[in-house]
Amino acid sequence: MEVIQRDDMLLFPGKIIMDYSHAAGRVGSRFLAELKKSKRLLAIRCRTCNRVYIPPRLTCKTCFHNMEDWIELDGRGTLLTYTTVYYGEPVLDREAPTTYGIIRLDGADTGLVHFLNEVKQQDLRVGLRLEPVFKNERNGNILDIKYFRPIKSG
Repeated sequence: MEVIQRDDMLLFPGKIIMDYSHAAGRVGSRFLAELKKSKRLLAIRCRTCNRVYIPPRLTCKTCFHNMEDWIELDGRGTLLTYTTVYYGEPVLDREAPTTYGIIRLDGADTGLVHFLNEVKQQDLRVGLRLEPVFKNERNGNILDIKYFRPIKSG
C-alpha cells in the first residue's frame, strides 16, 4: 500500500456559522418541559426489562421495546467517572478549568453527563454523592441544571 505524503496541503482557517434547530422529540420534549417548569427530573422505565433511562429515550437500548412508564427521580446520584478540561470552550459560558462527570442518579440504570462544581479537584472521587443545582431562570434545555455538587452531610 502506497502512503501519500501531503506536505503541500493548503489550509484556510475560517468559521462556518450555521443556525439550526434540533427537535427533542416527544420523549425529550416532556423531559425538558418538566425540567423547565418544575425542576423535576423525569426518567423512563422499560416495562420489559425494567431498565430506567435518564435522559429518557423512546426505545430501550437493551430489549428494543418502546417505553411509556415515566418516573420522577429526586436528582441525587453517584459519580461514576469524571474529567477536567483545562482550556476554555467558547460555546460555554464557563471559565476553564471545567469538570464534567457521569452521574448515575438514584433509581436510574444509565449515567447523566453534566458539569460538576462546588468541589475541589482533590476531593473528586468515584462514588461521590451529588445533587443538582438548578438555574433560577430556565429555558427548557439540559443546562437548566446548572451543575451537580456534593451532597452536604448533616
